[in-house]
Amino acid sequence: MAARFEWDPAKDEENQRKHGVAFSEAILAFLDSNRAIARDFDHSLNEERFYCFGKVGDRVLTARFTYRSGVIRIIGAGYWRRGRRAYEAKQGIH
Repeated sequence: MAARFEWDPAKDEENQRKHGVAFSEAILAFLDSNRAIARDFDHSLNEERFYCFGKVGDRVLTARFTYRSGVIRIIGAGYWRRGRRAYEAKQGIH
């Protein structure tokens, strides 16, 4: 069964303004077979949240997400240096 994704449209618009990434593009990070998933301890106060670091084109995209009723809910996304470093560490790239 394919993964299902959802997000808040207003949050998506805000993310596009702030980070230049649409949540529909963030889905591509999950398609990378070498993606890395990490727990987001800084933002997991009310529910567990995670990061997905995946290659999209020649860049590493970071998607912050949670699971709600078996659906991946994207909360934020961007091409951030910290995400690239986490991805490269998983791949053994220095």
